[in-house]
Amino acid sequence: MKLKFFFPLRFLIIPVLLLSACQDAKKLPILGPRAAETVKNADGTSRVDTVYQTIPVFRFLNQDSVYVTNDNFKDKIYIADFFFTSCSSICPTMHRNMKTIFDKFKDNPDVMYLSHTIDFKYDKPSVLKKYAQKLGVDNGKWQFVWGTKDSVYSIAEKNYLVAVAEDATNRDGYIHQGWLVLIDKQKRLRGAYDGTKTEDVAKLIKDIPVLLAEYKK
Repeated sequence: MKLKFFFPLRFLIIPVLLLSACQDAKKLPILGPRAAETVKNADGTSRVDTVYQTIPVFRFLNQDSVYVTNDNFKDKIYIADFFFTSCSSICPTMHRNMKTIFDKFKDNPDVMYLSHTIDFKYDKPSVLKKYAQKLGVDNGKWQFVWGTKDSVYSIAEKNYLVAVAEDATNRDGYIHQGWLVLIDKQKRLRGAYDGTKTEDVAKLIKDIPVLLAEYKK
């Protein structure tokens, strides 16, 4: 099965086009679909606002068999990814790199991490618990979550814009993209980085303080 590469073809062009403007403004671009919406001002006049795609309300079981929802990430920025514990291809590299980011910002309460398993058959909370402990990140800052196939695959492709799939021809049984997706406090997509590439991970490490700076008063 061939994965559809959402970000490179549809949305990663946006940061390239806006690179100089974003550097000047010291802000990251907002990725994903958007729409124009007419709203009324208090004085009766109208204006057109841009409405961006956001991560919808979700509810998944974490490694402690506790439900994790949007509320756990309220007023936080976070990095999301999709993986499975028995993955023998890109997942180990992705999460070694994610652990580097985790260690870099472990003392910052405004930065969190959310890893969704795509193996709905095997990766139940007890398996995720062992995985988190082995990685050395079994705490509230990094949530490893399980959900039904429909709920996880839908939010991956429709909202995080990451392709995931079952694949009987693959030795691991699944295929997925290795994006680390940066989400802001308004639940908007602010960056996508190849979690297997050192240069992309380095860029993400640099972009996190840029995003955090948007919320400083």
